[in-house]
Amino acid sequence: MRFQDEYRDCELVQGLVAAIRSEAAALQEPVRFMEVCGTHTMAIARFGIKSLLPLQVQLVSGPGCPVCVTPVSSIDHALALAAVPDTIITTFGDLLRVPGSQSSLMVERAKGADIRVVYSALDAVVLATEQPQQRVVFLGVGFETTTPTVAAAILKAEQLGLANFFVLSSHKTMPGPMQALSADPDLKIRGYLCPAHVSTVIGTAAYQPLAEQYGIPCVVTGFEPADILQGVLWLLRQHLRGEARVENQYRRAVSQAGNQTAQQLIRQVFEPCDAIWRGLGLLADSGLMIRGLFARFDAEKMLPVTVPEPLEPAGCRCGEVLTGRIGPTDCPLFGVACTPETPVGACMVSSEGSCAAAWRFGLV
Repeated sequence: MRFQDEYRDCELVQGLVAAIRSEAAALQEPVRFMEVCGTHTMAIARFGIKSLLPLQVQLVSGPGCPVCVTPVSSIDHALALAAVPDTIITTFGDLLRVPGSQSSLMVERAKGADIRVVYSALDAVVLATEQPQQRVVFLGVGFETTTPTVAAAILKAEQLGLANFFVLSSHKTMPGPMQALSADPDLKIRGYLCPAHVSTVIGTAAYQPLAEQYGIPCVVTGFEPADILQGVLWLLRQHLRGEARVENQYRRAVSQAGNQTAQQLIRQVFEPCDAIWRGLGLLADSGLMIRGLFARFDAEKMLPVTVPEPLEPAGCRCGEVLTGRIGPTDCPLFGVACTPETPVGACMVSSEGSCAAAWRFGLV
């Protein structure tokens, strides 16, 4: 039965590739579509999706990796907090090796700083209950997919009456960066494969203003090869017909309205703020800060530290990779000074980074 399923999947992929090639014959010039999801980026590299497409149809990676878009200043802030006595820094593993201006969390942990990897923000809450004499800071990094869990952790800390639990919020939201990319005529983006995990929370309706304002087609897709190829085919057909609609290929997981409970959690604990994105700079209302009602859990307000002026890694072009201006192998550091063992930029560190994907799956 499993062989039969795989055979049917193979036939489906072949049919979709043939349909894309047939439609692409009508293109007057090459068309660029962008995926804005780190998991899509890894899936596209893993399954060799780009090699299946005709030359006229180009896929480029966007700012869909939350660790990658976290600026150097946020890493420096976390490092400054790690130097405060009686403070435990908790974080997801991907963030450990992202370079700051002068160091990284992994380097400082090796020097003796108490920096621990957790699997959820609630793990940090548990740690705070077990270590009442220590300040426990959770580094809140991620899009709308992970933000509700951090909101739930803050509410749990409030319920427990914890005075030693804090969150350093570097949370960011979609589709703000997609609007910034759409407004740049030099990028010539003609369609988006929208972030699937994020879309389960915010719903497809969130992309409607983007399609209407900029006339760029949007398709939410799943992560299997057939999902991604069908999304490309739908974008191509919209482009050829001069349409700009939001289509939902990932109906098995994504709805128009999204997850209302998760959205309510975000609104209850966080509020919009301006945020710095690696490669895009300061984007209005694209970040999330902890509301004043929960300010006692805000590490930025409750644990003031001096953060140095951020310094970008010399020669790193991660920002250009994140905005689709260049591919990973166009960076002169790729595979030379910058490798998974000695990463210079965040795109090589994260498991969802486009440089890490290119390295891992041999796209050189």
